[in-house]
Amino acid sequence: MVMAPRLDLRQSQTLKMTPQLMQSIRLLALSHVELEAFVSSEIECNPLLERAEAEPDISGITEADKPDTSPDGSAHIKDSVENFEHLGSAVAIAGDLDAEVGDIFPEQVAQDAISQSLVRQPFGALSAGQSGPDGGFEALAPSPTTLREHLGTQVALILGHPADRLIGAHLIDGLNEAGYLEIGLDVIAARLGTEEQEVEAVLGAIQGCDPLGVFARNVAECLAIQLRDRDRLDPLMETFLQNLVFVEKYDLAGLARKIGAGAEDIADMVAEIRKLDPRPGLSYAGITTQMVVPDVFVTKGRNGAWQLELNSEALPKVLVNRTYYASVSAQSRNGRDKSYLADCLQTANWLIRSLDQRAQTILKVSAEIIVQQADFLEHGVTHLRPMTLKMVADAIEMHESTVSRVTASKYLATPRGLLEMKYFFTTALGAANGGTQHSAEAVRHRIGELIAAEKAGSVLSDDTIAAMLQQEQGIEIARRTVAKYREAMGLGSSVIRRRQLRAAQF
Repeated sequence: MVMAPRLDLRQSQTLKMTPQLMQSIRLLALSHVELEAFVSSEIECNPLLERAEAEPDISGITEADKPDTSPDGSAHIKDSVENFEHLGSAVAIAGDLDAEVGDIFPEQVAQDAISQSLVRQPFGALSAGQSGPDGGFEALAPSPTTLREHLGTQVALILGHPADRLIGAHLIDGLNEAGYLEIGLDVIAARLGTEEQEVEAVLGAIQGCDPLGVFARNVAECLAIQLRDRDRLDPLMETFLQNLVFVEKYDLAGLARKIGAGAEDIADMVAEIRKLDPRPGLSYAGITTQMVVPDVFVTKGRNGAWQLELNSEALPKVLVNRTYYASVSAQSRNGRDKSYLADCLQTANWLIRSLDQRAQTILKVSAEIIVQQADFLEHGVTHLRPMTLKMVADAIEMHESTVSRVTASKYLATPRGLLEMKYFFTTALGAANGGTQHSAEAVRHRIGELIAAEKAGSVLSDDTIAAMLQQEQGIEIARRTVAKYREAMGLGSSVIRRRQLRAAQF
């Protein structure tokens, strides 16, 4: 066999994805916040893109309310000067009345202080994060105090010796978000080259800092610090705190036998414990709450049909400035500038088309979801139908992956509440008699209802719940599946729930 190089021509069909097509697919999966960030970055990079600002409504503005249209824009200033030029200064008026300026014009003192501070600061010295004369209220709002800052101020006042303050600083650094000390005292002592007894002494001195319970090494010590401050830490309570494992298991009867206390004493101590904060440091945790913006509004029309409307606030309004493009391209002299403008125009047109296609796809997928889940909107979660991505994709003739991207981080505002699109996609559980399948979410809801209706003397086991579901609704469900759904809802086993109900009766 002779091996030699040669040229062959072959025809084949392959799918080639351009960078713009790949970017259009990525746009489908972006949430409202992510899309706004992406569009803002594109506007910064592309001079032909701009925000479409809404025109102000001036239909109700009278002639007197219209802005000054004088050539120099100083008509209202001139009128103000003519009307008030006879008035003296604040200092002159206060002198005539033999009084202090702050007594008559208290706002003048604050205004002078602000003016002097602005004069002292050179122009342009304000950074982007500082508030100038035109800064908003957000810039004036103080930043939240962190737990370490709050404790650092107190430790500096409690500890006088520099060595003790250094130990206190290391103890503060060893706290977690809940305020517990996660690092061992021996580690701090070895790090600072001191004795563990000295670290223990500093720890005892600062364990009374606000919020009470910080610098504790476990839950029992945290609660003991708070009880000691309330003068409620007696020997019986100390024994109670040493056996909190019984409280965790809701075994109050076993706890009473363990510490030799009566049911009334146990009930009093449990009530006292419930007034305490087992995670005191969380009050200073900086938690940022992000508001969820619905992408589609679902309402019921007068004829009883469901109507869908895209949320205009969640859609970026972007325009292509073709006037600017024509002006700049006419002045371009070399091919490099013309090529750059052509690329910018092509990118801008692509972004506009991609945003419109994204909005239409979201509306199309949402409409099919509402069609298949109309019973849920009418009657509630018990009528939620099993639905998969493939069912929606086949109905609207799209690929399953496209539906998956569209439903990611998108929300529907329905009469049943603000729900994520993914909420409507649930697996199916078979029926015992071969009838209509049941949604897993509806089954979880029914399990929660059965457990919520329990009483101390009749707690349902997982086998009993499975039998009741099969008898009531013909749902084929195994005991393991009931246990999985129950644990996902944060519900304990029948033994734990029985102890909880009995503990509530103490």
